[in-house]
Amino acid sequence: MLRLTTRLLLSAALSFALAGCGGGGDDDGDGVGVNPGPVLKVGLIVDKGQLDDNGFNELAFKGLERAQAELSVEGRVIESATAADYIPNMTSLARKNYDLVIGVGFAQGDAIGKVAQKFPETRFAIIDVDQAFVPGKPTNVQGLLFREEEVGYLVGYLAALQEKRRDGADVISAVGGMKEPPVDRFIAGYFAGAREADPGIKTVVGYSQDWDDQAKCKELALNQIADGSGVVFQVAGGCGLGALNAAGERERWGIGVDADQSSLGRHILTSAKKGVDSAVFLTIKSIQDETWQGGGNATFGLKEDGVGLGKVSAEVPKSDLDAVQAIRRRIASGEITGIPTEVGKS
Repeated sequence: MLRLTTRLLLSAALSFALAGCGGGGDDDGDGVGVNPGPVLKVGLIVDKGQLDDNGFNELAFKGLERAQAELSVEGRVIESATAADYIPNMTSLARKNYDLVIGVGFAQGDAIGKVAQKFPETRFAIIDVDQAFVPGKPTNVQGLLFREEEVGYLVGYLAALQEKRRDGADVISAVGGMKEPPVDRFIAGYFAGAREADPGIKTVVGYSQDWDDQAKCKELALNQIADGSGVVFQVAGGCGLGALNAAGERERWGIGVDADQSSLGRHILTSAKKGVDSAVFLTIKSIQDETWQGGGNATFGLKEDGVGLGKVSAEVPKSDLDAVQAIRRRIASGEITGIPTEVGKS
């Protein structure tokens, strides 16, 4: 069944089709690109109800919006009700000769590998999955990866500087969603950066095993705060908003993820931004420019401005900001290397 969200109706110039598909995804609802000339057909596969998550999925959507506004692109978003819908929804787009099908998130890796092998003439991209680990390693698949550990290191360094000033237990914590590689890259970098600023700091981590239920993440964060945490880093999508809420209630610092989440309150220290929007846009543009390369990965880090800090609280001393920016330059230049990517390893 085809439906348009309120947000899309407000963006009339960007005539997207948004399909909510719980199976075949075969309804025709393709929008028309706003620019003249050859039109690229691009499909985005997301999970149902995630387009306004103030983070990962919303950023992917913004990247597609930008492509439709600036390039000759016809965009379609399909919301998958369950993981079982990934394959039929991707298949639907491939059968309709879409130029590019983008899977948003680690969970779609297996599905995109299976579909890509059946449609070798269709280009596929998968966010947060290394192409080498996609089933069959299809050469028509490109992995879109991020060096989350780099921005994790920055927010961890900043968090530890604030925690050193607080009368307390000298503890920082993280609330993850699923224990997946991109989540752990954020958290491993966060802990490593904190230890660089304060070698004696204690670190605590918990996983909600959920991306949506804010109550689960809030409970984890409240327990961490009760154990002394002065800074809570959420890496759990929509669920993580509950962790940030807990930090605000207990007058502790919270750190957002993926998008700039400073609008959530004065207790937001900063955010570990992940340029999913830029990655989506640049991937689409590479097809138009005929520079797209399947069979490998495109990786975005600090050097490429693929990750970075969001707005930093005005309460942070300038000396701390200067110290963090110095660390940023050292990472981007390659002076700092070997940042951990797995939790528990340093």
